[in-house]
Amino acid sequence: MNAGAAMSTHHHIDYIEVPSRDLAATKSFFTTVFDFAFTDYGDDYTAFEGVGITGGFFTSPNVSQAKQGATLVVFYSADLEATQAAVEAAGGTVTQAIFSFPGGRRFHFDEPGGSEFAVWSE
Repeated sequence: MNAGAAMSTHHHIDYIEVPSRDLAATKSFFTTVFDFAFTDYGDDYTAFEGVGITGGFFTSPNVSQAKQGATLVVFYSADLEATQAAVEAAGGTVTQAIFSFPGGRRFHFDEPGGSEFAVWSE
């Protein structure tokens, strides 16, 4: 083991897990809009990597919503309007249209499995 490598990732966020009411719809959505590739681990879990962080989606009747106190995962986009259009075309629901905030602009959406995400740009 390379001690330097272990030290460079010590206490870094390493993995996220997000609930989905419809895992197949979630996978299709993220593949279409954000070019995710998935590895399935049984019927109720799928993992992703190579998109800035590794993580997975799991089947759950509960979903992640910031208004209920959940952590909000935020994507970056170089073309916010095009990303919003892609989200809507793939079955996502925009819950907050593009708005300005100090440092940029963003919008929020629910993916087809029910969890909330956001996308920002300068």
